[in-house]
Amino acid sequence: MQAATENVFKALSDPTRRAIFEHLSRDGEQTVHALTYRAGVSQPAVSKHLRVLKLASLVRDRREGRETHYRAQPQALAPLVDWMSLYGTFWRDRFDQLENLLKRMDK
Repeated sequence: MQAATENVFKALSDPTRRAIFEHLSRDGEQTVHALTYRAGVSQPAVSKHLRVLKLASLVRDRREGRETHYRAQPQALAPLVDWMSLYGTFWRDRFDQLENLLKRMDK
């Protein structure tokens, strides 16, 4: 679990990778060529970013002839969502404790 969470964080830490993932999530399957056009970086750079996203299971690829098509795998965000939920609960509890302390201090 921790390794999966770390891989997702690392993969999405780069703004270009986040943009590629968001684009695939929003617009569906795309070729490397189409992603390169939109990314504003070279095709080798896009391929490297896609490799990192693939290692984190955030994208899946399929070959069709000479082209590789990529699509987002949003379910791979589950470790990130779980991590955020854990800390959301932590901070809600802390704020509740602070609120209770402030109420006691007002009395």
